[in-house]
Amino acid sequence: MISVQEAFSILEQNLPTLHEVELPLFQARKHILAQSVVSPINMPPFRQSAMDGYALCLHEALVYEIVGEIKAGDSHLVNLVPGQAVKIFTGATVPDSAQAVIQIELVAANGTQLLLDELVEPETNVRPIGEQISTGDLALEKGTLLNAAAIGFLAGLGFTKVSVYKKPTVGIVVTGNELSKPGTPLEYGKVYESNGIMLQSALIDAFYEAVTIYEVNDDFENTKNKLNEALTNNDMILVSGGISVGDYDFVARALKELQVETLFYKVNQKPGKPLFSGKLQNKMVFALPGNPAACLTCFYVYVLPTLAILSGAKANYQQAVLFPIAHDYEVKNTRSQFLKANISNGEAQILSHQNSSMLNSFSVSNGLIFVPHGHYELKKGDMVEVYLL
Repeated sequence: MISVQEAFSILEQNLPTLHEVELPLFQARKHILAQSVVSPINMPPFRQSAMDGYALCLHEALVYEIVGEIKAGDSHLVNLVPGQAVKIFTGATVPDSAQAVIQIELVAANGTQLLLDELVEPETNVRPIGEQISTGDLALEKGTLLNAAAIGFLAGLGFTKVSVYKKPTVGIVVTGNELSKPGTPLEYGKVYESNGIMLQSALIDAFYEAVTIYEVNDDFENTKNKLNEALTNNDMILVSGGISVGDYDFVARALKELQVETLFYKVNQKPGKPLFSGKLQNKMVFALPGNPAACLTCFYVYVLPTLAILSGAKANYQQAVLFPIAHDYEVKNTRSQFLKANISNGEAQILSHQNSSMLNSFSVSNGLIFVPHGHYELKKGDMVEVYLL
């Protein structure tokens, strides 16, 4: 049995290589740029009005002659002489012969005559060519997460496709004859299956949407066949249950026959001791404990950081941050603990119902407090490591 830190180290040393893929711009959202992007154009590509108002060919008087109108998108050229103005709208092209734009609220227009209250400084309300970015400038750097603003920025530069790191596809293999589908009558001795939809929801919350669920009966051949199918069609496999040492836990034997290399099995932690990690060529396998809270704890601590790294993010397993604990707490455990907690007002509060089978406290927690094994006292205000959810 290894420590949590040893598990982190083993994973870091066995991560598969990253893969690049070119995606349409909208499909690339929440992906990481695999190559830096330079701008093919100036933005704006022309002198642009920042206001609704009038473009002015400046002179030394406060009266101008209105000689036309320019709407956003108009491409005709207008040549003004000193003392002339054109009505103009936000985003429209400012004529080269105009030196400034005065906003419409600051003038009085009477027919073709425009009256100003004071002289206007050159370049007022005019966005110069390339104000945001110039042709050939770095637009977005490799490693940038493409959020909505980044997608809009690239679209504004004319891009329709972009090179990103491929997000892993994930197969969730759910094992157990004791499981019933929610919505069906619950027979004596059965429990409703929740881990599959829980893991799928957690993945989608983190923007990993290529997820397939495989259901397995507690039968060796069926377990082996479903695992093989999942391994063939996905980049990462999450197995829920079946990894312990019971007579009907077939996952370990099936993975071995499928030539999955064992990276580690069993971590000195609570919950989640029977955690398995393995590798088959460029594919990662995590066999998670069947107890729901243990399953979700291992997902957040081990699986999610792995997915982030494989997606090109600058992530790591040392993701804990320090918070003061909100109360005294006695530690008396031979295994390190991940305790469901609520982080509020800058403090970490340990919640009740810490059993590995219980999700009720997990559903209202926003962090996991990591408590190293041993026998000692934590006093209110002591700093503790927190994995934020």
